[in-house]
Amino acid sequence: MSTHPRQPSPGRPEDPYSGPASPLPRQANPSWMGHVQPENYRPAPGHYGGPVEAVLPPQVQGTALRAARTSGGLLGLTVAGGALAFLSLFLVVPFLLSNTGTAGFLIGFLASLLPLSVVLLAVYVIDKWEPEPKRLLFFAFTWGAAVSIAATLLIQPFFVLAFQFSDIPDLQTYMATVQAPIVEEFAKSLGLLLLLLLARRHFDGPVDGVVFAFTIAGGFAFTENILYFGRAIAESASPASEFAQVFFLRGVMSPFAHAIFTGTTGLIMGFAARRWHAGASVAAFIVGLLPAMFLHNRWNSMGQGFLLDYVFVQVPIFFLAVAGIVLLRVAEKRLTRQRLLEYSAAGWFTTAEVELLATLGGRRTVLNWAGSYGRKRQMKEFLKAATRLANTRQRILSGRDVPLHQAEERQQLQHILALRAAVAS
Repeated sequence: MSTHPRQPSPGRPEDPYSGPASPLPRQANPSWMGHVQPENYRPAPGHYGGPVEAVLPPQVQGTALRAARTSGGLLGLTVAGGALAFLSLFLVVPFLLSNTGTAGFLIGFLASLLPLSVVLLAVYVIDKWEPEPKRLLFFAFTWGAAVSIAATLLIQPFFVLAFQFSDIPDLQTYMATVQAPIVEEFAKSLGLLLLLLLARRHFDGPVDGVVFAFTIAGGFAFTENILYFGRAIAESASPASEFAQVFFLRGVMSPFAHAIFTGTTGLIMGFAARRWHAGASVAAFIVGLLPAMFLHNRWNSMGQGFLLDYVFVQVPIFFLAVAGIVLLRVAEKRLTRQRLLEYSAAGWFTTAEVELLATLGGRRTVLNWAGSYGRKRQMKEFLKAATRLANTRQRILSGRDVPLHQAEERQQLQHILALRAAVAS
């Protein structure tokens, strides 16, 4: 890693914060993700070899303090979410025990860990490029596992009352095809809306939306599986065979069902996060609920032709979701590379460094190299910081909260210098 960023070219502006937006370079939009409008483009701030603080414009000092204080809001969100989840357990746990019994609850809990681990492994793979803060993932999981379940239980009685006005022949079908898609998707996605509104610095785009949605849905499915697995044991005359059937259906054939439902909402809200404001967030929440509710309804409506529908409808939907996630990851990497190249042109990285930082193979190479010198931890932090910096630049170029993100950018660039020194020392 080079420790001496290049000097600025003669034509480089002294302060990109004070001047008008620059013409849009030809490669500024490397993919369909994170499209930049010409009027929002600004060059990356130049590095002149001195301390980063020396080139921080005075007018941005106040917004720098605001950027630093947002971490306190993140802590408040996770503490409040944890408290709400804890209170929800006083409703959720008695409900589970009354339906499963103690033995059914314990067996269902242990069995539910298996499909949950599959979903969380997928979250880990999707989130590996730019890992989300663990406290936000904890918030998402506990929201899905406790708060959204409690909200569902509280809203269900109103749908039971409304059943008498429906033309569906029996209550069980009504609850499965009407109540469950509407109430459960609303309750799960409400957690997504809170994350987008209260932790928007960490909700950068569709990949983050899918990560948070999968985590919430994984938590919801975990608790729901405890109910179904435990009830199969508690209510059946042949508990072993009944449990095996239910586990195969929910744990083997459909561990990603809830993740795919809620993932569509997270995807739509993630695109809205690219041009964030509160109205767009709420609108994306409402629009994103529609495909989630539709997919949930189609899944719960499968009856006698279940196997045919599963093979020819649900399996293709699953593979379509996998293909979509792969495309999101590819687009995310291209966007990271382009934004880091813009910092490279400003003197913060060499071109060779960008190629190493913006590919999985390159990242493995530098981690192995750093590990051989006992600096793997520092290199991991450097990689994370570079990815966060690229995302901050994308938020700047989107035109939202520009002064605030420019202040954050300067802080991150200073951090990059310190990490570079730690790796090279």
